Amino acid sequence: MKIGFIGLGKMGLNMVHRLLKDNHKIVVYNRSKEQVKEAEKLGAIASETIKDLIGKLEGRKVIWLMVPSGKPVDENIETILPLLQKDDIIVDGGNSYFKETIARSKRCEQNGINFVDCGTSGGIWGLKEGYCLMYGGNKKAVEYCEPIFKSLAPENGYLYCGESGAGHFVKMVHNGIEYGMMQAYAEGFEILEKSQFNIDLTAVSKVWQYGSVVRSWLLDLAHLALTDDPELKNIKGYVQDSGEGRWTVQTAIELDVPAHIITSSLFNRFQSRQDESFAMKMLAALRNQFGGHAIKKANN
Repeated sequence: MKIGFIGLGKMGLNMVHRLLKDNHKIVVYNRSKEQVKEAEKLGAIASETIKDLIGKLEGRKVIWLMVPSGKPVDENIETILPLLQKDDIIVDGGNSYFKETIARSKRCEQNGINFVDCGTSGGIWGLKEGYCLMYGGNKKAVEYCEPIFKSLAPENGYLYCGESGAGHFVKMVHNGIEYGMMQAYAEGFEILEKSQFNIDLTAVSKVWQYGSVVRSWLLDLAHLALTDDPELKNIKGYVQDSGEGRWTVQTAIELDVPAHIITSSLFNRFQSRQDESFAMKMLAALRNQFGGHAIKKANN
């Protein structure tokens, strides 16, 4: 199958590589030319512009977007739409907010273009392990794209979730769950690290991989991180979020779902970015005021 692929970041380039290994023909475009050259070395067809990319595709066109959520998706769609023919397909493989996906799908439909939302999980390991794909949109359009899904995913690793927005909705909740799981591992390992016992955290992370009820791929990754840096001395405790956790919490509120763990894990990421927390200062001040509890003076 011949596919136009826009966006060659950490995941995008590996996805192109996996598709090429399964004998698809891939025409690529990326704002940075270095990644285009890397894709060319793998066997992809380079293009100078999006217009050039689309011109190198014959028949019914499939354009896969692997760009950051928000404005970059909209900018690419606006560039692509006038260059496509009726019934061509745009796939958004990034982590877009499902409500924005629904709006984009309607805009594409007005131009006779199919818009498929495909939540993609697998990170930098996807090239080797395959990507878990959760997608939504017009049923006939997604069926046409199935050879792509089949090449990117491991066996049983792709699923049609329903109408437009359903794929990104499922991926959003997936990432919200991921936040909670990561937070639980983080807290558990800190309890071990601060205990009176001289516990080998690397060894614990390894033994938990065998038969334990908490074994998972995230635990495998924890073991790799601890193997590289047993005390995590080279890592600053600053944790970003890419949006999906926030969207999951917002959606939980809208649906009256008490998502305590996911919400708490999101707020913990916010807290990790504070060198000095005014809220924590206020807590200390209140304890001192009502109970005379000792406070630590700030170093000026």
